[in-house]
Amino acid sequence: MSAAVDPRASAPPPFLRLAAHPLRWRLLRELARSDRRVGELCDLAGRRQSLVSYHLRQLRDGGLVTTRRSIADGRDTYYVIDLTRCRELLAGAGGALHPGLVPRSRDERSRRRARVLFLCTGNSARSQMAEALAPKLSDGAITAVSAGSHPKPLHPDAVRVMRERGIDLEGRRSKHLGEFTGRRFDYVISLCDRVREVCPEFPGGPEVVHWSIPDPAREATLAAFERTADELATRIGFLIEAIEHPTEVTQHA
Repeated sequence: MSAAVDPRASAPPPFLRLAAHPLRWRLLRELARSDRRVGELCDLAGRRQSLVSYHLRQLRDGGLVTTRRSIADGRDTYYVIDLTRCRELLAGAGGALHPGLVPRSRDERSRRRARVLFLCTGNSARSQMAEALAPKLSDGAITAVSAGSHPKPLHPDAVRVMRERGIDLEGRRSKHLGEFTGRRFDYVISLCDRVREVCPEFPGGPEVVHWSIPDPAREATLAAFERTADELATRIGFLIEAIEHPTEVTQHA
């Protein structure tokens, strides 16, 4: 006589049940590309706000999405996907089906190259840190530059935190985004809600992405700069994956 089957073992993992809804999947796909406001998500999905907000709340309750108040306009809120959490839950779902489906680290990268411009308001911390991290984390596959809409001197805590990560920012100058308006990039990534509103168009149709990352200088603690460096390293890691697998990331269902 066969043993009774535990119904919990045959049920799909919660992540799959949450992400399998077509609209929630579309929202996750959009947020995987760029942080978005609810109105933008409504336009992209072609659905009314009440429905989009309902499903965003489901994603928030499931721990896949968080929100951040815009510093450009306090009435606006940006939705931010937690890709690290999604990766953990997706790996767990794969492992629940078969241990061979658990993602493994690769010995070699495809070395697909990309030119990336990082933007923030002052070009004094976030974008400078990103400019330095991207080439290092991609083993030189990413060529990165950075600029700001209102440049100001490099913040000493940004220099300090990056030095702890083996990167020397000392002596780097802040640049105005106008220096790069005629340049071609594969990705233009805004790290500040304010600079996103004034970001010009660039030739060649680069992928335009927004990461809503708080300015660590507003908190004025070394811990804030360390958190910013950690978040940038995480996001850049996922950017590298997107560059290496562009069809998988950019194709929409």
